[in-house]
Amino acid sequence: MNPIVIIIIVLALVLIALLVAFFLFGRGETRFKFDIGGGAPRASGGSDMSTEGGFKSRLFGLGIFSGSIIAVLLAKLWTMQLVSASEYSQQAESNRSRTISTSAPRGRILDRNGVELVSNRASLTVVAKSDVVGDPIEMKLVGNLIGMPEMAVKRKIEDATGGAQSLRPIAVDVSRRVVAFIDEHQYVFKGISVEERTQRHYPQGSLAAHVLGYTGTVSSEQLKKSGTQDDDAKISYASGDVVGQAGVEYEYENVLQGVKGEQKVYVDATGNVLSYSSSVQPRSGSDVVLTLDANIQRAAEESLAKRIQKLREMGRTDCHAGCAIAMDVTNGEILAMASAPTYSPNVFVGGISSEDWKSLSSDASHYPLMNRAIAGQYPSASTIKPLSAFAALNYGIANTGSTYYCSGYWTGFGKGFGQYCWKHSGHGSVNIQSGITYSCDVVFYEIGKGFFYSKEPEGLQKTYKRWGLGKKTGIDLPSESAGRVPTPEWKWKYFSSSSEDARTWQGGDTTNLVIGQGDLLVTPLQMLCAYAGISLGGTIYRPHVLRYVKSPIGDGSVVKYKPEVERKVTEKRAYMDEIHRGLKGVIYEESEAQTEHFTNLSVTVAGKTGSAQTSKSQPTGWFIAYAPYDDPKYVVASVIEYGGYGSEGAMYVVRDILGQIYNQPDTATSVDSSGVQ
Repeated sequence: MNPIVIIIIVLALVLIALLVAFFLFGRGETRFKFDIGGGAPRASGGSDMSTEGGFKSRLFGLGIFSGSIIAVLLAKLWTMQLVSASEYSQQAESNRSRTISTSAPRGRILDRNGVELVSNRASLTVVAKSDVVGDPIEMKLVGNLIGMPEMAVKRKIEDATGGAQSLRPIAVDVSRRVVAFIDEHQYVFKGISVEERTQRHYPQGSLAAHVLGYTGTVSSEQLKKSGTQDDDAKISYASGDVVGQAGVEYEYENVLQGVKGEQKVYVDATGNVLSYSSSVQPRSGSDVVLTLDANIQRAAEESLAKRIQKLREMGRTDCHAGCAIAMDVTNGEILAMASAPTYSPNVFVGGISSEDWKSLSSDASHYPLMNRAIAGQYPSASTIKPLSAFAALNYGIANTGSTYYCSGYWTGFGKGFGQYCWKHSGHGSVNIQSGITYSCDVVFYEIGKGFFYSKEPEGLQKTYKRWGLGKKTGIDLPSESAGRVPTPEWKWKYFSSSSEDARTWQGGDTTNLVIGQGDLLVTPLQMLCAYAGISLGGTIYRPHVLRYVKSPIGDGSVVKYKPEVERKVTEKRAYMDEIHRGLKGVIYEESEAQTEHFTNLSVTVAGKTGSAQTSKSQPTGWFIAYAPYDDPKYVVASVIEYGGYGSEGAMYVVRDILGQIYNQPDTATSVDSSGVQ
């Protein structure tokens, strides 16, 4: 039975007993007396109102009242000693003990060959007891010693997120001079000490910075979300915890973040620590092994930086940024992902300064924190032409025997409307295959015109979407962009404040779209995946950077990434062969100077150049290639913003990456000046 019910029943019985006693004995109103000596009864002559009778009645009432109080106290004592004993014991224990949490080292991040990309290092940290906040002299002295304002020292000591009795970190990575001074002057720094703690370390500097990401103090939004159903990591954070904020550090926070330890201490009434009790050691996070190859990654970053610098020396003054990606087409493993400009994640260790943050986030520095490989959105330029050819073949706009004549200028919508081919002198008679090889715009203007007047005017858009454009690839990295495949409906809504003519889809919109210009936006990763699919006949694996999570014991793994087919595009074999031959021709027929850079490679390569028109004086250059041609294994893409034609910049980066993969560096010196787009 419930203890409360028992108590109520006992009290009710006591109350009933008191009432019965009161009515039987407490009124004192009998009207007859009996003579002890014998004899007949006689009238009393009224109630007994003597002083002795009133006193006895009051004494009896006092006894009943006192008994009631005693009964209630006994009942309460019974509940405290028996019913709620364990609860009160717990409260008493909590008043005399506290639990202090101790941080756990994060797991390491390694490349596919075991090279450490992210690790932990020892850090000398100045810590203070909580009561130092009441000693302004000690705070000022330690502030002067480590070069920190007294108010900043006070704020750090007042931060009790690690527990009321925990030592408060004031400064990390302090010099040996500071350590020695504090040790030698303990009589001055009574509440100050130095501990060896761990800090995140990026031993390769800026290598793969955009993939690895960085760590920082948990944000208020992350705190609010932590431990909830919406939190993928399912980790409960406390204010001040260090967590992943970008890249793999963020994406795999749930395995990299360790399990905090606990130290139980006994305290006095004022909260001072008297002694230490049991402790649970922290458990470090799991090591994560990536698909990246540090050597290929380094080759990609160095080639990208070198080519950007070269283009600037050639007069491309707006050229500051770009990216490069290499992927295994057979399983979606990312071997390299470079983005320029870059940064060092080490600047975030221990907290980034406001000046450094401003520099990394400004337009003047060209946004080095942005991973252009997955978040950069560009017009695809001529790299879209293989997909446009598939659309034309599938919707009957063209066939493998279709031919076109390029004079260098096209007026397919009438004399009032004209568009140039990139080669103003014209290509002469061309077909689908040679149209891809020589990137003839007129071939694709004709295809665009065909779609504009066809029963399937959005056939191009449908084809692009089938190949994954306009949608995120699903790579296991944060901040991926989806790009944009423009449609008549999109244009009508997007330009809602413009005139009706400006909002209406025109023939020029289709001819721009078919050559990858206009309002089309894609990410380099999307186009890389599309070309990976072309190389395999339509099979596209989901790109990923995780290879496996290492087991804490031994050399095994606890989680291993399973390659996943992200999409399967079905194309007729004849159409696929036509596109393959056209892409192979780009490498070995389009330009002799370009060809020279690939004939010194032991494998046959297929690929495509692209030059997207921009608001600047120079286009953004593209180059995508896959190899070996007859048994594809790798696909590599590069984009250089405002760097000129794809053959002038991006092509060299792709060739350098392939050179690293096959250990066959580019020895050619020819420079392509054909201006192929």
